[in-house]
Amino acid sequence: MGQAPVPPHWKGICQKGEKFNSSNCNRKDAVGHGTHTASTAAGYFVEKANYRGLAAGLARGGAPLAHLAIYKACWDIGCTDADVLKAFDKAIHDGVDVLSVSIGNEIPLFSYIDQRDSIAIGSFHAIAKGITVVSSAGNDGPVAQTIVNTAPWIITVGATTIDRAFPTAITLGNHQVLWVYNDCRQGSLNATLAAGKIILCFSRPDTQDIQSAAISVTQAGGVGLIYAQFHTDGLDSCNLIHCIKVNYEVGTQILSYIRRARSPIAKLSSPETVIGDLVSPRVASFSSRGPNSMSPAVLKPDIVAPGVDILSAYPPIGSKDIQGYALLSGTSMSCPHVAGIAALIKSLHRDWSPAAIRSALVTTASQTGTDGMNIFEEGSTRKEADPFDIGGGHVNPNKAMNPGLVYDITVEDYIQFLCFMGHNDASISRLTKSKINCLKNNHLALDLNLPSITIPNLHNNETVTVTRKVTNVGQINSAYEALVEAPYGVNMTVEPEVISFNMTIKILSFRVTFFSNHKVHPVPDAEYRFGSLTWTDGEHFVRSPVAIRAIKFESYSDNV
Repeated sequence: MGQAPVPPHWKGICQKGEKFNSSNCNRKDAVGHGTHTASTAAGYFVEKANYRGLAAGLARGGAPLAHLAIYKACWDIGCTDADVLKAFDKAIHDGVDVLSVSIGNEIPLFSYIDQRDSIAIGSFHAIAKGITVVSSAGNDGPVAQTIVNTAPWIITVGATTIDRAFPTAITLGNHQVLWVYNDCRQGSLNATLAAGKIILCFSRPDTQDIQSAAISVTQAGGVGLIYAQFHTDGLDSCNLIHCIKVNYEVGTQILSYIRRARSPIAKLSSPETVIGDLVSPRVASFSSRGPNSMSPAVLKPDIVAPGVDILSAYPPIGSKDIQGYALLSGTSMSCPHVAGIAALIKSLHRDWSPAAIRSALVTTASQTGTDGMNIFEEGSTRKEADPFDIGGGHVNPNKAMNPGLVYDITVEDYIQFLCFMGHNDASISRLTKSKINCLKNNHLALDLNLPSITIPNLHNNETVTVTRKVTNVGQINSAYEALVEAPYGVNMTVEPEVISFNMTIKILSFRVTFFSNHKVHPVPDAEYRFGSLTWTDGEHFVRSPVAIRAIKFESYSDNV
């Protein structure tokens, strides 16, 4: 089917296990999450793919000609650290090039080399072997500091909407009786009143979602569900009855009609697929946000990608019209989009390190939507997105293939970063399985060669200088000029302002200096301000997001 032969370095096998034999290889898993994410990353071309007639068309994964290996680390009881580490070790042994990891801890409670942060440990082993690791940012947004998978060697991906919607007409005054309940938790509905009716439910955060409400309505004999909540991103597949999701404004309008009408009735029409009429991308309301509480000098997320109403393969669940596909939302869905793109970059640039691939993705990302305006957030916040929402921006696959310059990082750089984070030689040696000598460098966190700059504590009248170096991967003879967009209230200068490359000079360093003076530029104390640094040769625009927290008082931590 167009695939090249299996690479000679591949050592993987079809692993047999309980209720799993060799005939099960190359088939869908029982739960569906792994099937959905795997096919998003590298699914082959499939015509007429759809979910109950919605989103119909030609489906394909990010890298449809890539070879795909799947390692099961999660079971009914969840994802244990031992299973996650074993999956990483097996993938490394087998010779994978890119790892897509759509799992994460609830909150980054542990250090990067704590045995309980298996993703950070496993991914470190992977990048030490040149394997790019892409992971999801978490689904606890829009609250700040909810980002997970924050280790600097991981590509952490947030979620955005796409320009596709599934509108459904709700006609009041026709055909079916409609009844309203504020509480649709299981067991709360009166079956005598609910039977044969469309039920309007208002969401209760943290206690209910549309799926549980649908179960409750079905058990009570209801025939339809209108589910009102504070945001509208994500269709949420609902297989039991006819379900429609609306925002609180529409839900309140329907409720007002019910209270006015003597015999309220309604008709729910079938949804349609509309493409191109929506402004996109928008940051999904559930997408977890920075800043990074584990290491504030490391900007997370790195990037955002489509993660709302993503059509991909899914095990059939009994109804023939589902056809083995589902529409799912989450950063689990955005992660494999980027993993597939990373695989394409790796196929084009076999010698690039994981850090170089991450740099190419971040520095070429877009900050604007289809309307030409800056990307905004979905949900209750509805504000313009900043680097703690989108990192470098929305992924741009074509530009990422030819970034011009990259910010590279060695394994030794990461080791010294861990030293700065407070880990001693012995603990890091257990991680790296080699003898480590930590250098005494109090500026190391700021100088880690990331394609972004974050200074969590810039004190009043203080000057902070960070160092970066870029590697030329574009035209051999080229010159790049620095374009500076300074955060409000912060003086930002770059030295040198022009860098030139030739046959012998391929890597160059530069310094960026920041200064804050609250008397000259008064800003709210300890608030982050955002800007950017872009290197351009007229063809490439190598953009790094900048986040600075200017501090006037000394009540905030000096740790970075």
